[in-house]
Amino acid sequence: MTDEDDGLTYAEAGVDIGESEAATAALLGATDDFAGDFAGLLDIGDRYLALATDGVGTKLLVAEALGDYSTVGIDCIAMNVNDLVAQGVEPVAFVDYLALEDPDDAVTEQLGRGLARGADLADVALLGGETAIMPDVISGLDIAGTAAGLAPHDGLFDGEAAPGDAIVGWASSGIHSNGLTLAREAVTRDHAYTDPFPPDPDRSIGEVLLEPTRIYTGVLEALRNRETHAAAHVTGGGWTNVVRMGPHRYEVTDPFEAQPVYGFVQSTGDVDDAEMHRTFNMGTGFVAALPPADADAVAAETDGRVIGHVTESDGDAGTVEIRGLSLPASE
Repeated sequence: MTDEDDGLTYAEAGVDIGESEAATAALLGATDDFAGDFAGLLDIGDRYLALATDGVGTKLLVAEALGDYSTVGIDCIAMNVNDLVAQGVEPVAFVDYLALEDPDDAVTEQLGRGLARGADLADVALLGGETAIMPDVISGLDIAGTAAGLAPHDGLFDGEAAPGDAIVGWASSGIHSNGLTLAREAVTRDHAYTDPFPPDPDRSIGEVLLEPTRIYTGVLEALRNRETHAAAHVTGGGWTNVVRMGPHRYEVTDPFEAQPVYGFVQSTGDVDDAEMHRTFNMGTGFVAALPPADADAVAAETDGRVIGHVTESDGDAGTVEIRGLSLPASE
């Protein structure tokens, strides 16, 4: 464990989660139409239409450094459809928005290939999108998108875990598309993205950071067939995201093992254990809260496992207890 006072933090690297959440709250405060923690929901009569929008973030800078944009389209789709799954919504379609400083056929071909692969993995229709050339606004490129999904009125998860629930978790594929600002700052202190990755010298550091975000649409049917109370996509804010399932105490006793990339980021950046868990998924990318019997069944039907349980919180905000750490919902 490193000294929290001396180690690199996400805020020092350039992203303050608290300020980001405050800005989002101010934006959403302008409308009464938004519903749902992970996606917007609109009642269209016999069902809900759900929309989620997100991008890839500074993972694009790693892609730029390697000249390899072939997988970031997968990330773009994953970050959106996973948010829909967290509410019990079946993703059905995706549109993208690509902003470029200069047109580049080789880059856009790679991006398109990744989007097509992501759509195939998520089993959604790729409906195209919009490309804008804006040299006065954009340096390099940015890509984002929107996923649409449908859910019957009785198909949504309640969104609130209950004390006594078990927590089922599913492994991540690595860093996914969150915390890259901190990861990049850490690894580039003494290394280049093209350097061999010490735990696996056959791959470069950049290749490991570009490992695509896992898509969790495959667990939705099992969750819908059981009494799933809530689910969470472990993204920005790391493990504190779990408290979006309700202000409870989440005791995580058997998380999935953190991939070697996390130990590398922590050691090269001198990052504190708590900061790592407040920033990254640390090996577990998606969780759900269900009654114990249902949790066992879902874990058996998928590649998940029971990783902990939910108890009453000692305070109003909720906490996550994991690997000897106590992470409050907000700092």
